[in-house]
Amino acid sequence: MVFKRRIMVMALVLISLMTLTGCQESVAKTETIKQEGSLTIYTSMPDADIQVLSEAFNKTYPDVEVSVFRSGTEEVVSKVMAEKEVGNISADVLLIADAGTFETLKNEDLLMSYKSKELQGISKEYYDEANTYTGTKIISTGIIINTDLVKQEVKGYQDLLAPSFKDQLIMPSPLYSGAAAYNLGVLTRTDGIGWAYYEGLKDNGVTVDKGNGAVQKAVVGGEKSAGIIVDYMAIRSKADGAPVEFVYPEDGSLIITEPIGILKASKNPEIAKLFVDYALSEALVIHR
Repeated sequence: MVFKRRIMVMALVLISLMTLTGCQESVAKTETIKQEGSLTIYTSMPDADIQVLSEAFNKTYPDVEVSVFRSGTEEVVSKVMAEKEVGNISADVLLIADAGTFETLKNEDLLMSYKSKELQGISKEYYDEANTYTGTKIISTGIIINTDLVKQEVKGYQDLLAPSFKDQLIMPSPLYSGAAAYNLGVLTRTDGIGWAYYEGLKDNGVTVDKGNGAVQKAVVGGEKSAGIIVDYMAIRSKADGAPVEFVYPEDGSLIITEPIGILKASKNPEIAKLFVDYALSEALVIHR
């Protein structure tokens, strides 16, 4: 969905923060269950984020050995599909960018149905009716600008086509980033944007790099003056003192929910359920 006003996006973010953290009983408040074994997570989360999450989980379940494969959503899914072909899926849990990708995996009959006890308080629009995946957060895509390099006002995507941004733009590749792939699919079907916009970015010398992390690094470091990126990365950089601002585009800001789900082929389904519960619980918010 494309939201036409920034205020609508901001409202959704605020609502999601309330709904996604609401639950009947926090994992932190429950008695720690003795669990031993291993858990393999495939994710597109930034390295630092998945490390914090897995370490926090281990504080509650210290006898679970957690291993992680991290890459862009598209590469994560390709790995799962390749493992499916040889009949040896290693992942227990998927934590990747968008619901559309999970729908594809659901149609391939790869996902387990698990209704987490932490669903109470989470809006139904954020999880699958069959309980094969649940959104963990709201992530919006917009524009990051380096304020040392950009002096003109940037309100939306169309502003990036200005001559002043020639060879100064960067965006994540839709072949790597799930958010970028979703953006491409929606924006190319949106009146007033369409394929012509992406052709305009190409004509303006846009650099297409792997993921949002590459965009963040290039703009924060001053190698590029602006880029298309997920909101939390730009906001974190600004909080760390980087000379950047994040713009929710007036011509539309897309959201994804970074869902979590369990593979049917999981060798450790009970531990996988514990991890899903933890990722959706108030206990995780404490560690963020």
